[in-house]
Amino acid sequence: MTNMKPGLLLALALVLFAAPMVAETQPTAKIYRIGYLSPEAASQGVSRPFRDALQDMGYIEGRNLVIESRFADTHMDQLPALAKDLVRAGVDVIVTIGTPTVQADKEATTAIPIVMAGSADPVEHKLVTSLARPGGNVTGVTHSPGPEISGKGLHLLKEAVPALSRVAILWDSSLVHEGLSLDAQREVARATGLKLLPLDVKTLDELTAAFATATREHADGLFVFPNFINGKHRKLILDFAETHRLPTMFQDADFVAAGGLMSYYSHWPALRQRAAVYVDKILKGARPADLPVEQPTKFQLVINLKTAKSLGLTIPASLLTRADDVIE
Repeated sequence: MTNMKPGLLLALALVLFAAPMVAETQPTAKIYRIGYLSPEAASQGVSRPFRDALQDMGYIEGRNLVIESRFADTHMDQLPALAKDLVRAGVDVIVTIGTPTVQADKEATTAIPIVMAGSADPVEHKLVTSLARPGGNVTGVTHSPGPEISGKGLHLLKEAVPALSRVAILWDSSLVHEGLSLDAQREVARATGLKLLPLDVKTLDELTAAFATATREHADGLFVFPNFINGKHRKLILDFAETHRLPTMFQDADFVAAGGLMSYYSHWPALRQRAAVYVDKILKGARPADLPVEQPTKFQLVINLKTAKSLGLTIPASLLTRADDVIE
């Protein structure tokens, strides 16, 4: 140092003096806060496809992202309070799972953006003005292209089991879209000679009663809508179907992976992933009112051949070739 020129000494001193000042004045990375409201049980956790999609776009929990999650465990009357809790938490955006959560959040706030990660027709439910121009603080993706998809699911079950004659339907009459879907199924039933046995289920007691009615009325098939009550009691439904040797059609592939015969519906993981894209756009400054609502574009037919074999069924080759996933 004694041989260093005075000019170099001065420059070094300035650098050493300025370094801590630069470190002190660098902006802190923003931490984004996402609210997540679901009617499911807390044990379900935040959707993994949704989380993974966020991570792929650079949102890392513990670094620049906090997810404030709230779960109602199918107690729908708790949703309004949980929605208000997320508003009080000051989140930047709220992600909703299912139509009732969107309704609860929309009543709780008109300021915080709301992203649907799958809902029934938001125009029918007065959640948005139109799909192309939502017009408020709600946008995202729907989970159904329309009631006809449920009619198609029933038709596929009849195609798989031509001898089918009487199908029990587990549905929730409080959900408008399930009523519309049931109407579409009635049209299919008339065209194919099927008799439908709609069983309204909102509680565990009603599910138990529905099982008794299906048995008494000699149902030889079962169609299950993807509402949160049916999802909560998946094992009971599958056990009932297995005990009574009923071919089943679901609208959630997880039921088929767990032993159901078939499922046909929108691809749920893809909906959650698309919701993450909406969140990213909003966090970068986009307004929900300017982001058109998307309808599903990816659908999935899943068939469990192990279950078919246990029921003594031979699934037509023409149906197997159309399946997106065959469990063997």
